[in-house]
Amino acid sequence: MPPHVQVVVVDDKLNADAAWRMASEGTAMLWRGDWQNGRRLLQAMSQRADRRPRGGGQPAPSSPAEAFELHRRRQGARAQALAMLLVPLSADYTIPLRRAQDVRQACIEAYGPPGGEDSVLSLRELLAVVSAHEWRKKGVPVPAVQGRIYPHYGVFSPVRGEYVDLVATAPLPAECTLAFDIGTGSGIIAAVLARRGVQQVIATDQDERALACAFENIEKLRLTAAITLLKADLFPEGRAPLVVCNPPWVPAQPTSPIEYAVYDPDSRMLRGFLGGLAAHLTPDGEGWLIISDIAEHLGLRSRDELLDWIKSAGLKVMDRLDTRPKHPKAQDASDPLHVARAAEVTSLWRLARIDGIN
Repeated sequence: MPPHVQVVVVDDKLNADAAWRMASEGTAMLWRGDWQNGRRLLQAMSQRADRRPRGGGQPAPSSPAEAFELHRRRQGARAQALAMLLVPLSADYTIPLRRAQDVRQACIEAYGPPGGEDSVLSLRELLAVVSAHEWRKKGVPVPAVQGRIYPHYGVFSPVRGEYVDLVATAPLPAECTLAFDIGTGSGIIAAVLARRGVQQVIATDQDERALACAFENIEKLRLTAAITLLKADLFPEGRAPLVVCNPPWVPAQPTSPIEYAVYDPDSRMLRGFLGGLAAHLTPDGEGWLIISDIAEHLGLRSRDELLDWIKSAGLKVMDRLDTRPKHPKAQDASDPLHVARAAEVTSLWRLARIDGIN
């Protein structure tokens, strides 16, 4: 990140109201007080951020798309302000503060081996790195793979199990001995397919973090004989009787590495998958598109657009398996996007080549 324009050194004498005021005005604060007190200060600032009146006297959004854009702007402003509380980090990844937490292993996992220079970073970011380290240690239980998935920093965790259940229960094509998993991420879909008996799964991703994460998960699940990892933008070479893709569900611009699993600018990955699918399917093969319709409820993409992309790619819809999300936000009426989340459906689209398309 670029250095902040204005930075002041602060310590335990700083109260939350003054900290939030400076952060809101764009002044960064380098914390030199007690580590635990710094964490408490950040928590108090977060509470003040959440208490800010929504709307501020402005008219209510006129459409779901406008509500989504307003929500994103507010979330971005909140994150930017909270990132103004900085902490020092030594070159060996120790924190030179009183009662400091040992974050060395968490930083190694996120940033690589130490050996650079002393630095500063936002406390919020550092706590996210520590949280990712804890998730990586304990893992996420996934019954469909008969084990756990261990997400790495910057790689999306399979905490929303409904799409995993769709992949675990959809009928496999006849004699499906080979499958492609496009954009494997943590490796969860490849692992499910291998557990279901697909003899060879080629899983692709263009992100090095994702490939390292998938490799560790596949190794721990003892599925290395069945799954081959490949760095590629979308498809490997050749054709398969089953090609699966779970692209980001919302056509919007990501603002952090982890958001690339959620936001797909201009539906690039979705359109790329559909546009190349026919050329990578065997004549009787199937493409499985796993996607939520949340973008439709937000007014960011229409169902007709999706169907037009499918048709123009030389594909037809054989079937669609639907399920309702079970995550807490779907039931949270206070969420600004509650109406869209409450109506959301996650689907597995079974696609096939139109006769005569090669």
